Amino acid sequence: MPSTVSRRTLLSGVGGGLAAAAILRRPAHAAEFSYKFASVLPPDHPMMLRCTEAIAKIKEQSGGRFEITLYPNSALGADTSMLAQCVSGAVEMYALQGDLLAPRVPAAGIIGVGFAFPSYKEVWPAIDGELGDFVRAQAEKSNMICLKRAWDHGFREITSRNKPINSPADLKGFKIRLPVAPIPISLFKHLGAAPTAINFSEVYSALQTGVVDGQENPLVIIDAAKLYEVEKYCALTNHQWACYHVAFNMDAWKRLPPDLRDMAETVFDAAALQERQDWVTSAQTLQATLKSKGMIFTQPDMAPFRAELSKTGFYPEMKAKMGDQAWALLEKYVGTLA
Repeated sequence: MPSTVSRRTLLSGVGGGLAAAAILRRPAHAAEFSYKFASVLPPDHPMMLRCTEAIAKIKEQSGGRFEITLYPNSALGADTSMLAQCVSGAVEMYALQGDLLAPRVPAAGIIGVGFAFPSYKEVWPAIDGELGDFVRAQAEKSNMICLKRAWDHGFREITSRNKPINSPADLKGFKIRLPVAPIPISLFKHLGAAPTAINFSEVYSALQTGVVDGQENPLVIIDAAKLYEVEKYCALTNHQWACYHVAFNMDAWKRLPPDLRDMAETVFDAAALQERQDWVTSAQTLQATLKSKGMIFTQPDMAPFRAELSKTGFYPEMKAKMGDQAWALLEKYVGTLA
């Protein structure tokens, strides 16, 4: 980071006159650090709205030294491509969902184990505590730094075109779109479905053309992506809780001086807490909004789904993949999983 080292050297050892001259050699209004922030999420997702505010605050509080440009809605590629770009440093920042790291670091997907979290009562102590710290440490194995506070993405629900999903029997042979992540794929295989891994940017067309019969996502995504136009039913299964982290490429994070790191962490983490409250507010209206757009909701009993997963050996398989440490931390917050 030659420019920053040069400024520090001048300011500490040579004198104010030369320091001012060094600063003036930079183009007017040019940021010392200009980072790209990639995300699959639509611009009106609560995380993207709060990140937009946070980015403006960071630019203002840093006096223009740190400038971040947000690229939502898969503008820089599909989710797997953006992840690879952040790992390599082609983009400096990425809205990271842990499941997508699982192919590289299996334990990173521990939060996505099916039917693990009964409610938010268990979610936040886990993600803000030891389990979340463990997951964030896994990201470092893929050359990324996750900021402390996770951003809510809600519980995931199943939508379908031709029939409601009310029991595991309804999933037998059901062609369901899933993210390119091993945990949800394993989950739905154990429930008897026929998973197809498709990047999110292709979901609408896959549903519209019948490549798949259904998909699963939080209600905010079902609404924002207008999936109600190509799907009729929504089963409130709450089968996985999902979150995102603001993640930096490791080298990009290290290039920032300590004051800008502290600023980024403080501002983004405060915004994450605001976004969590936004989610509570939006959740109260989303179901009614989707009903008004023609979507039919069902509330399946979760017990048969959990029983099916126990019978087919899903949880022992997950424990073997995640490792004893990850599994013990999960069960510390949610209780014993059969």
